[in-house]
Amino acid sequence: MRSWRWQFSRMMRLCLRWCRLCPKRGGRPSKPQRKLRELWSYWKLLLNSLYFNSLTNSDTCLDCVFEPVYWIVDNVTRWFGVVFVCLVIALTSSVLVIVYLCLLPVILNTYPLQWIVWHLTYGHWVLMMVLFHYYKATTTSPGHPPQVKSDTPSVSICKKCIVPKPARTHHCSICNTCILKMDHHCPWLNNCVGHFNHRYFFSFCLYMTMGCMYCSVSCKDMFIEAYNAVESYYQTPPPLFSFREKMVHKSVIFIWVLTSSVAVALGGLTLWHAILITLGETSVERHINKKEIRRLKEKGKVFRNPYHYGKINNWKVLFGVEETSHWLTRVLLPSSHAPHEDGLVWEFPQALTRRDPMTI
Repeated sequence: MRSWRWQFSRMMRLCLRWCRLCPKRGGRPSKPQRKLRELWSYWKLLLNSLYFNSLTNSDTCLDCVFEPVYWIVDNVTRWFGVVFVCLVIALTSSVLVIVYLCLLPVILNTYPLQWIVWHLTYGHWVLMMVLFHYYKATTTSPGHPPQVKSDTPSVSICKKCIVPKPARTHHCSICNTCILKMDHHCPWLNNCVGHFNHRYFFSFCLYMTMGCMYCSVSCKDMFIEAYNAVESYYQTPPPLFSFREKMVHKSVIFIWVLTSSVAVALGGLTLWHAILITLGETSVERHINKKEIRRLKEKGKVFRNPYHYGKINNWKVLFGVEETSHWLTRVLLPSSHAPHEDGLVWEFPQALTRRDPMTI
């Protein structure tokens, strides 16, 4: 099937040929003929400027058309990142206030001692991990390739920065710079997720999901009671509830709906990133590798991910686990240790057990 560009060019050539076969008396072309020739030359120049070589296709034209849209999205996301961070802080603070004012007194007055200790220990541990990792994820630079000349091996040149790009490095149009081991730009962090803050991002998602699930399960009975109480507001005659009791009912419903929704949405995101980490990929590399798999499959070859060190080793690389005790000190407790390597050169960590090549 012929492309639309070929069909359009064919139509314009036929019009021009008709104009040449029907010249005006005196040998000079008429005004409509000159307009058609000018229009043809204009469209030909326009098409040639878009399709400047035989390797480009209609994607180039679409990129040019949607370039203003991309610019608006990039700049809006950049400015709204601050709003999203403030929203996360505000919602988290509201949940904490409701838990301390509504949920904690119920736990202290109705639960046995061992359950009180468990709730206090688990709840404050999750809170500590959420606050620590969110702060580190938002304030830690994801890492950038050196701007000066160096001996760092590169795999390509960034078309935006015009500087060498090391392996696993990609350009972020929102931050307007290249990011080492870029995963994605997260508006909820107002920061890119890259080599140096990937662990903080995933840990925040994991512990925030755990905290939301904890609040949702712990508030379930109170939510049912509060929901029934709110439904009774519209009875005749309405029950006598004080202003404080009504605020407690609405607050419990708010916290349960919020934490349940976040647990489902953020839990799905956390699960997706856990799969990517297990496979030794980032979100960007996932799309690139899918194309490579299809391309090599057509040639009868099998794609091998060079950054897949084995399922367990991939997690060790992410969390910086080199010893068994590090699972406690670096994963279950706050830790600011640096990740494996510098993000410029990717070699198998010597502290880990080398994988079986068949596990790729």
